[in-house]
Amino acid sequence: MIETVVFDLDGVILDSEQVWEEVREGLARERGGRWSEQAQADMMGMSSTEWSRYMHDVVGLPEPPEEINREVVQRMLERYSHDLPLIEGAVEAVKRLADRWPLGVASSSNRELIDRVLEVAGLAPYFRVTVSSEEVTRGKPAPDVYLEAARRLGVEPQRAVAIEDSANGIRSAHAAGMHVVAIPNRAFPPPPDVLAPAAVVLDSIKELDPEVVKEAERPSIPSSG
Repeated sequence: MIETVVFDLDGVILDSEQVWEEVREGLARERGGRWSEQAQADMMGMSSTEWSRYMHDVVGLPEPPEEINREVVQRMLERYSHDLPLIEGAVEAVKRLADRWPLGVASSSNRELIDRVLEVAGLAPYFRVTVSSEEVTRGKPAPDVYLEAARRLGVEPQRAVAIEDSANGIRSAHAAGMHVVAIPNRAFPPPPDVLAPAAVVLDSIKELDPEVVKEAERPSIPSSG
């Protein structure tokens, strides 16, 4: 029986992957880095420690990773303060599921970004726990952030459903042993082999309701939205 639902943030509740790309690319070009089309896809799901090191080592920014992290987060907070890119239907979906299960967030975003987004969106009261991958050893696709969310919720991962959009996020939730409802990211869609094991695949978060969550408990009968 499903006992909890754990949401990813970026790409599920917030249409923010493009914002992350714009901010990181802008910083890279300002500082003489080597930005490539692959960079954003590579960094999706990484913890702040991992992606700031990637920006230093691979993209070639001269500043230390800690400084890169601070600068990117500050620019993201500024963007969110005047333009919070909530995905249409996400707030309503969260509220629908919160009526039925305790909810968690397992996000690759920094702690202050998670808190800012949920506060501005009015969603903070609906989540029992929130976990940033900077609070665990490894970012997605490792299972650490989902395992920690389950631990804080007091639920076995096998009794949890994860809501994910990206390849690394889906891999992370599967590795943790959770059932997965996938809502493929349109800008950075997961490859078919990653998407295939998802219990349910939806076109939009507007379709996410308690019946979908219950269907996700039966992974041998995948459905398509």
